[in-house]
This record gives sequence, structure tokens and C-alpha cells, in this order.
Amino acid sequence: MLELLRIRDLALIEDAELEFAPGMNALTGETGAGKSFIVRAIDFLTGEPMSADLVRPGKEKAVVEAVFVVPEGSELSGVNGGELIIRRELSADTGRSRVFVNDRLGSLDTLRELRAGLVLHTSQHGQQKLLQPAHQARILDAFLPDPGVLAARDKALADVRAVQAARAELAAKVDELSRQREFLEFQRAEIAKVAPQPSEEDELLERKAALKDHERLEEARGRALDALLGDMPLASQVGELSRCLATLAAFDPSFTQDKDAAEDFRHHLAGLETRIRRLSPNGEGGDDIEAIEARLFDLAKLKRKLGKGLDEIVDLGRQVDENLSFLDSCALDERRLAREEAEAAARLGQALDALNAARFAAAEDLSSRLGRELAGLGFSEHARVEFAFEPVEVYAGPPDSPVGILSEQRGRLFWVPNPGQPPRPLDKIASGGELSRFLLALASLRAESAQPTLIFDEVDAGIGGHTLIRVGERLTALASRQQMILITHWPQLARLAKRHFLVRKDVIDGLTYTGCVRLGAPEIEAELTRMSGGESI
Repeated sequence: MLELLRIRDLALIEDAELEFAPGMNALTGETGAGKSFIVRAIDFLTGEPMSADLVRPGKEKAVVEAVFVVPEGSELSGVNGGELIIRRELSADTGRSRVFVNDRLGSLDTLRELRAGLVLHTSQHGQQKLLQPAHQARILDAFLPDPGVLAARDKALADVRAVQAARAELAAKVDELSRQREFLEFQRAEIAKVAPQPSEEDELLERKAALKDHERLEEARGRALDALLGDMPLASQVGELSRCLATLAAFDPSFTQDKDAAEDFRHHLAGLETRIRRLSPNGEGGDDIEAIEARLFDLAKLKRKLGKGLDEIVDLGRQVDENLSFLDSCALDERRLAREEAEAAARLGQALDALNAARFAAAEDLSSRLGRELAGLGFSEHARVEFAFEPVEVYAGPPDSPVGILSEQRGRLFWVPNPGQPPRPLDKIASGGELSRFLLALASLRAESAQPTLIFDEVDAGIGGHTLIRVGERLTALASRQQMILITHWPQLARLAKRHFLVRKDVIDGLTYTGCVRLGAPEIEAELTRMSGGESI
């Protein structure tokens, strides 16, 4: 039950607080006063979207909060008796909203899960939806005794579509690769001729550089040995120089140091020759620079031909092999997927059989219950409600499929308002007043189990006279079972309410405000008189 509703800075509402009673609560007021904004605030609070331009001008955000009283044993998600406090804020700057459930941050999904157990909103817009065959089919599905048959249908259908998508993807890939097959085989042949290896080019360049270094070293070593071991070896020349310097030192002692230096150099030259001969450059060991350069030329030619780097060509080779292998083996994959699709389609057929049987049974039960409800709302006792079924194709298998075409039976509302008439589609013959009573009857049936707060937004449109009395009796009976919020322009219905609120529009200091006040007995009498055109009822 909705115990308290507070709305701040929403549209023309600056601050409104409504404390609802059990049973029937009436909202009345002139057309355009803002009654529907009260209901829109409740819809917003329970998960419906709302535009940021509905935040009152000059305010940062609109806030709607409510206190619901949830009975013990409630089936609401995460709620088991006690108060449920919901607050939702709408930012004027971003248009985004924040949700709080029992002062803890929540989500829109949480609100939508709670909504069905909290409120059931029926409006004039619902009349237009009731005329849509697709909506009529959804109404029937809402009364299925086991909603699991819908979930089973959805699961089976999703499985079939997943396999179909896989088959379509496989077929598209086969078609594309088949068109490319000649080019793929050309690429594979060209790559196979050269057979490049990963990072081979870099390794060859390193080996080539090492061979170049080896050539330069060999040249330097040869020239050094020529200098040391020429026609007159350098060591012999230095030895001769040392002997001459020894003779000179006998005459002039200043040549003694020169003689010693020459002698030391002669001994150094003896070891230098050995070191040069032992020198073995890196890269020596059988590499042929001409073979390396020939291999690099083949790799460069392959790169130019295929327009890719060497590592890319190596990857391309693997991809080409995989694609050609795929083309050679795709028939196995196609047969596997065809088998999987046939199995999924068979499961879908079973799910559809179960769903169709459940719809037929639900249609018979719902037609009978609707007939009784409508009889209590002023329709002829001979009026009948029926569901006609038409097949809607859900799956069409390929020509080789053993399943073929699968259809589900979708219900459409037909009715006979008067004896002796054939059943006709509801959307073809129902008047506005008749649709209003249909909505009321459906809402009554849908609310039997969860017993949410019923919100009727001018559901009495298009009716009057004796029918209005019957509708009032039905609303009273419903209100004795569960809470109701009724927006109406009929004083005959408003006077039935346990609590009466007046919605009015005022202009104060040049600004327009929508307010909502609870009426006492004298004010109620005055409002009912206004609604009836100035005459007491």
C-alpha cells in the first residue's frame, strides 16, 4: 500500500505531500490542473523515464519519494514486511536520476522488479494499447498459469538463432574464401618457393655484417704480418738498430736509453707476430657471403611481390594454410551445425507446443473470468469474450531440415457484445466507454494475486448513466480489497472515495504552482458540487 507520497520541484509542483488511505483515494480538479503529474511522479518513482525539462525552472533537481507498507509474506524481491521507502532524484543538468531504496543506493532494475508488486497503473493510454493485437497477445500471456513456458520458448528460440547465426557466418566465410581460393593458392605457392622463417632476414643481415667484419680483419692482419715479415723482417731491422745504438752509446752515453728502448721493442715484436697469427675473427666458420646475399635478394623479391614485411609474410603463410585447410574441411562443420540446428529446432517445436497448449487453456479461463467481470460492469449477460488464435511463423528451417516451419499461436481478443452477433475483433467494434470497462475488468483480474495499489487515470472516460453506477460498484468492491487511487471527473465516483484530494493550479507573484490538498467534509461537498456543474448530488 502507498502510504505517503512527496513530490518536490517537479513541473509546476513545488512541494506536495499526499498521505493516502487504504481503500479508494480520489484525485479531482479542473482539466489541466496537474492531476496526471501526480500519477507520472508515481510512475517515475517506480522506474519510468522522465525528461530533465520537467524539473521546476531554477531548481537543481526534482525529488519524488514514497513510503509503501508491505505486508508480511510479500513476494516482493528483497522485501518481507514493514515499510519500503523509495526515493528517486532527477538532475536538471544531466537528466540522469539516482535511486534510493530504504536509504541505500539502488538501480532502475530494482525499481522495475518492485513495480509489479507495488502499483498497477491503468490510464486512457491503456485504451489505445488495448486496441493493438500485439498488446492483446501480451495480455493473454500475462495470465498464463506457468510463465516458465514463455521462458522455455525464448531459450529454445535463442538457441536456434545462435546456431543459424553460426551457419550464416560459416556460409559467408566459405563464400568469401571460395572467391579468393585462386589468389590464396598463388600466395601459398610464392611463399613456399622461398619458405621464409621468422626473423630470418635479421639473422642473415647480422651474419653478413659479421662476414664484412671478418674481411676487414683479415685484410688488417695480412698487412700487419707483411709489415712484420716483409723482405727484411721488422724485428731484424730493430735488432740491427739496437746493435748500432750500442756502438754509438760507447762513444756517447746518451744513446744508452735509445739502445734499451730498441731492444725492448724487438722483444715486443716477437710476441706481436704470435698474437696476430692466433687472431680468429667472429663469423668465420663456413659462411658464404654470396649465398647470404642471394638469400637476402630472394627475401626482398618476395616482400616486393606480396607487399608485406617478412614477419607479416610468415603470418600470412600460416593464415593461407589455415584458410585453405578450412575450405577443405568446412563440409564437416556445416554438417555438424546442420545437425545442431535440427536438434535446437526440435526443442523449439516442443517448447512451442507447450506454450500453445498453455495459451489455449489460459484463453478459456480468462474469457470466462472476463465475461463475469464485464457482466458486473453493465454489459449484457449474453456478452461473450473469446480469444481467436492465428499462427505466427517463428522458425523456417532450410530445405534439408527435418523440422520445416514452426509457428506459435498468438491470441487476439474477440467479443460478442449482443446476442445473435458473430464474434468480432475488439479493436474493430469497441467504443471508448466499452474499452474503459475492459481495462477495469482486466486490471481487476491482474491485481488479484499481488494486490498492488491500483491507479485508475480517468478509466471511466466515455461512460455514464446506469453504467457509471455499475462501474462505481465495481470500483468500490475493488477498493474494499486493495488500495486504489482514482483520477476522475465524475462526482458520482469521487463521492465513493474514502479520502479525497483536490489538485489545483494557482498563480502567486507571477509564478504558477500546482498544489494538492486533502479535503475535509465541507470541502468535499463543495468540490462534488463543482464537478456536477454547480448542483448538489
